[in-house]
Amino acid sequence: MVANKIYRTWIKPIADILLAFVLLLLLAPLMLLIALVNYLLYQHIVFVQPRPGYQDKVFDLYKFQTMHVDDSGRMSDEERLTSFGSLLRRLSLDELPQLVNIIKGEMSFVGPRPYLVEYLPLYNKEHQKRHYVKPGITGLAQVNGRNRLDWERRLDLDVTYVNNISFGLDLKVLLLTLVQLVKMKEVDEEGQIGSTRFTGYQAH
Repeated sequence: MVANKIYRTWIKPIADILLAFVLLLLLAPLMLLIALVNYLLYQHIVFVQPRPGYQDKVFDLYKFQTMHVDDSGRMSDEERLTSFGSLLRRLSLDELPQLVNIIKGEMSFVGPRPYLVEYLPLYNKEHQKRHYVKPGITGLAQVNGRNRLDWERRLDLDVTYVNNISFGLDLKVLLLTLVQLVKMKEVDEEGQIGSTRFTGYQAH
């Protein structure tokens, strides 16, 4: 539909940046407080990791640090997760620095989550379509089970979103995300605590 094409091409990216600017201003005091606590307790504020985005272009994803830095590699993720970091994850406050990713044009509020770069060669041809759009802070898979879903179902939902982007669908995903936040459901980062790693599959 023409309306959906206009929304996808013009309205959505502009609205993303404007809303991200507003939220960044409103949430700046909270973000500064989180940064200060992180620095005082753990000497690290932001976690930066390369992730694939639109058309497989790799960018630096920003999150508040939630784990101890372990240069030795001897600690498990469960051992590295801090008590303050666990709180940030339960409230999804660790995702707030991604507002900067949105302003930079690397992400959207709604879209497929940006998984690890090492997963890129493992997707089948259909699931590669998830990179036809910018990745999102939340997405269709995140409001339909997240890590309770197997990888194929998650990726299927990502492609379903790509094929059906509309204002109505984005609004639905955002509202469902708010409901989950109110219920304080933790969103674990894919490939880390609470989620199995994606190792590929045989294409159907």
